[in-house]
Amino acid sequence: MASATSWGGRSGRAASSDGALDVSIAVPKELGGDGEGTNPEQLMAAGYACCFLNALILTAAKREIDPSEATVTADVGLVTISGGLGLAVELRIRFPGIEREMAEKLVERAHRVCPFSNATRGNVDLALTIEEPAVTPA
Repeated sequence: MASATSWGGRSGRAASSDGALDVSIAVPKELGGDGEGTNPEQLMAAGYACCFLNALILTAAKREIDPSEATVTADVGLVTISGGLGLAVELRIRFPGIEREMAEKLVERAHRVCPFSNATRGNVDLALTIEEPAVTPA
């Protein structure tokens, strides 16, 4: 289990209980802040990208596909929803050397097993974009 504490909200600091993470938190420039620090959306983007890539690696390995060149970039932003703000996420997946159809199957399966996907399903606008399955079927 992970544990972290925040002081000062979007203009403060956050640290993990084990000391491995200790960051200044700042309001992003897009929201009128100075951007001199990280923000919660960046932290979520990093966590989601890592978690989804790990799910993709495990899914590919089960099919004996080498996932070593795969990357996931997560773009996380705030959007207006009824009653306040919500999150929108785009996961941009690059899986060089994999045919598009197989990449789509692997991404779909990874989305079903990724803990971040399961935690946000139905609560966050999500787009899964496969950017680079560089191989087309012969």
